[in-house]
Amino acid sequence: MPKKPQYGLLIDYEYCTGCYTCQVACQQEYRWPEGTSGMRVLEIVQELPKGRAYLTFLPFPTELCILCAPRTKKGLEPACVSHCMAGCMKFGPLEELSKELGRKPRMVLWSPR
Repeated sequence: MPKKPQYGLLIDYEYCTGCYTCQVACQQEYRWPEGTSGMRVLEIVQELPKGRAYLTFLPFPTELCILCAPRTKKGLEPACVSHCMAGCMKFGPLEELSKELGRKPRMVLWSPR
């Protein structure tokens, strides 16, 4: 039976500014080739009534994300969390992070397989 994940990322989409620093930090940490990363940022434009639009940035871990296991074993945060300029990502035990989900909307909790 696979081991149950104990740690994860809490991502607050309300505060992501779309700086892509998380994506770049991951790419540089693992020396991934261009276009490959354990973190991706999507830019979504929602069309609103009266010709308006709403821009949202959605950072999300890819299948390559291992929560920077070599870094976290040393007591460091994952590269994406450490470099996030908006401070919209948090790493920690799933049990603790899940308690924060109910405090505000537009958050997602992610854990690797």
